Amino acid sequence: MEQPNCNKTVSQSTTSTTKAMDQLKCCVIIPTYNNHKTLKKVVEGVLQYTQNVIVVNDGSTDTTSDILAKFPDIHTLTLPNNIGKGYALRKGFELALEQGFHFAITIDSDGQHFPDDIPVFINNLSKEKSKDVLYIGARNMGQKDVPKKSSFGNKFSNFWFWVETGIRLQDTQSGYRLYPLLALKDIKFFTKKFEFEIEAIVKAAWNGIEVKNIPIKVTYDVTERVSHFRPFTDFSRISLLNTYLVILTLLYIFPRDLIRKIKKKGVKRFFHEDFLGSNDSHEKKALSIALGVLIGLSPLWGFQTLTVIFLAVLFKLNKTIAFAFSNVSFPPFIPFVLFISLKIGHWVLGTEFNFTFEEAGANFEVIKHLKSYIIGSITLSVIGAFAAGICGYIILNIFDRKNIALKNG
Repeated sequence: MEQPNCNKTVSQSTTSTTKAMDQLKCCVIIPTYNNHKTLKKVVEGVLQYTQNVIVVNDGSTDTTSDILAKFPDIHTLTLPNNIGKGYALRKGFELALEQGFHFAITIDSDGQHFPDDIPVFINNLSKEKSKDVLYIGARNMGQKDVPKKSSFGNKFSNFWFWVETGIRLQDTQSGYRLYPLLALKDIKFFTKKFEFEIEAIVKAAWNGIEVKNIPIKVTYDVTERVSHFRPFTDFSRISLLNTYLVILTLLYIFPRDLIRKIKKKGVKRFFHEDFLGSNDSHEKKALSIALGVLIGLSPLWGFQTLTVIFLAVLFKLNKTIAFAFSNVSFPPFIPFVLFISLKIGHWVLGTEFNFTFEEAGANFEVIKHLKSYIIGSITLSVIGAFAAGICGYIILNIFDRKNIALKNG
């Protein structure tokens, strides 16, 4: 007697999801390559919730074409050759935009994902005030049937995504996602294989799109599931991509975001909110100041930004503070830093210092005094870092006491 009511509830839920997807202009994209064992089941499951389905056949050589021929009402895009999942997704996005869709849920055709999780994506999106959000379905990587290589690969990917964006996620490799097509359409993507899914979420985050996890179910049925992920080749591609993205983060994205934040808030507000108002301890802030000054005064011209942010991440210090103080040797101060470094270097070496500040700044032959400069620069950076860290710690404590006194009346 309870079965009809249960079916009625499921039907109402499905209808509600279908209407919400139409209102949000959301379709489902299924990239597929030689997954004839599971494709039919996945397509049928998705059709329970929407007729707006795009299947991208990425040059399959099995019976995929015959299976898709049985679904004449769905949009099928057949690529003549197998290029890669990333390319298939990008072509699917282009077609979805042409058809007027604003969002696309992507689901793998290997059967690991459950189409009945589609309402999870739609319900969450419906509650968002800003629709510039990219959802990644978070799998339970601790369940028994998850392959160890998948669990390791996910942890590896999560770490580098955090380094590149500052965002901590539980799962960055799941192919079950919801993409905001309009927000992504002007971003340039270059990768064409599995690494595209990393490039997409990193560049989305860089462009102000919120990237979130939402929980989904997953299964790994070894009797049906066929994975085309090649551990060595594809892992190498992903590693190369992450190397490029990390370098770009350190040299361009982080400095860009910091400058934008300072411009938006103003120096005074930035100082109070992001420096004094940071939740980091005074010790951590002081060490971040010291690190910034150490690298800023050191003879690492051209590599200071890369080095200071890398070390701040490595030692879990405040990246913003470290980067800000590494600019102690920005262009107007360079002649002073050079002159003082040379003077200290000659003093340490016990050699004669016989040139003026003007001579050190204009047409100065650094090569002739390279040894003095390097020794003096390293000495100056160590002394400067120590002094800046101590002064920073004292000033932070003074501000803290003043704030406490003001709060107490």
